[in-house]
Amino acid sequence: MRIPFIATRPRDYAMEALRLSDSDAVAAIHREDFARPWSGDEFSALLGENTVFGFAARQVGRGDAAPAGFVLARLAAGEAEILTVAVSRTQRRQGLGWRLMDAVLRELHRQRADALFLEVDETNEPALALYRRLGFREVGRRPAYYRAADGRRTGALVMRRDLR
Repeated sequence: MRIPFIATRPRDYAMEALRLSDSDAVAAIHREDFARPWSGDEFSALLGENTVFGFAARQVGRGDAAPAGFVLARLAAGEAEILTVAVSRTQRRQGLGWRLMDAVLRELHRQRADALFLEVDETNEPALALYRRLGFREVGRRPAYYRAADGRRTGALVMRRDLR
């Protein structure tokens, strides 16, 4: 008997407010890509600050599921910065990074922020392409800012998007 090919529908995700209870799950995602990953306690401390907010990508209908990706940002005196953003390796290439950044931009527009800054490894081509598509422009550089697990150092590009 021949079984017909069944195409699976791509999962849909909702961008929801990051919760304190997500701290360990987002730390696990952060560990996938950062040579010096943040711990669950560090995420908890940041989420406890009144200037810090974030979003988690959660599978629709599975509000109790661990996030597939997240973004953490800080807003103070009209200027915001992306503290960190990451998508689980198993969930990449689905547009989650763009959707997470869009959620932050919408919140910052709602809060009437003036500008959003971020730093990105100069060798991270997928992230650079995303940020440029979102309207960020390079405004500075930090030489040898990041350290890879093998000790190699790479520079950071400082990028800005005006929001008004």
